[in-house]
Amino acid sequence: MIYEYEHLGKACKLGKTFEFEQSIKDDPLELCPECGQAIKKLISAPMISIPRSNSELKSQGFSKLVRRDKGVYENVTAQDNEKRIVNLGDQSSYPDLKKGK
Repeated sequence: MIYEYEHLGKACKLGKTFEFEQSIKDDPLELCPECGQAIKKLISAPMISIPRSNSELKSQGFSKLVRRDKGVYENVTAQDNEKRIVNLGDQSSYPDLKKGK
């Protein structure tokens, strides 16, 4: 995992804030590995990639069904031998959820 730390005093050659790779099991650093100054671990937002288009969903192995009528859906991410039209109650028209990526 990559964690972000901030110097409590002046910045060193790593900068005021810096990233440091360590195991999730490791205790947070208390001293800068470069200059030995006191530091604190920052809370950072994780980097998450959110698919924004049907083609991105499809390439990541997701299925997206769009309702077209009562009990009728279109699989806009259908792949290979999957049916494009899904009818509720007709298991043979359902997407293959075990296909993986």
